[in-house]
Amino acid sequence: MRPPKACLFDLDGLLLDTESLHGKAWSITAKKFGKKLTKDQLLVLRGRRRVDCALQITKWLDKTINHKEILFIHKPISKSLLSQSKAMPGAISLVEKCFALQVPMALVTSSNEESLQIKTTPHPWLKLIQTRVLGDDPSLKDGKPSPEPYLLAANKLKVNPNECWAMEDSQAGTDSALKAGCKVWVLCSKQIKNSDGDNSSLCNPTYVTHLNEILEKLEIIWKD
Repeated sequence: MRPPKACLFDLDGLLLDTESLHGKAWSITAKKFGKKLTKDQLLVLRGRRRVDCALQITKWLDKTINHKEILFIHKPISKSLLSQSKAMPGAISLVEKCFALQVPMALVTSSNEESLQIKTTPHPWLKLIQTRVLGDDPSLKDGKPSPEPYLLAANKLKVNPNECWAMEDSQAGTDSALKAGCKVWVLCSKQIKNSDGDNSSLCNPTYVTHLNEILEKLEIIWKD
């Protein structure tokens, strides 16, 4: 395996521990409209843009509700919860190592600019990632799981997406990065067997349970 020409990072659930907070915000919001979201429904929302989540919830509601009404209720709830976000284990070390190795980096997130500021203000280390593709980027027609976000990130860095490592935790984000042609690392809470056994890094996607596994692989191939 060759060293990546660039590393493309998701944010929520990958670098910042926000997924449970997002889920809680959407659950509270939906409940105000008389809807209790299931675990499976919350997984569907994971990794998607805020507006896409609101549109999805309108489909689950029994009554006709405009998605803008959902967004209006959701915004203050989300803002309050997401200001409490913490770094995921190994996230700071991985980003700092990429910076030290001078590997170009981009943040590829479904968060809009306002939400990004709320979540990242307590985390100055995220400023090391200067290139960013946000959910409200005017160049985007579709968010994850469309390949557009990762294709745009690769284009901004002037690299081939096939030579990029994309790091994700959600199904929507994984699908987006795979469709773009990236080598994809998926952070998950439980061990998922990769198809090629011990040489798991050759799989696409490759599943890991800790970001340090990606860091170790990066250090190894850089020495080689």
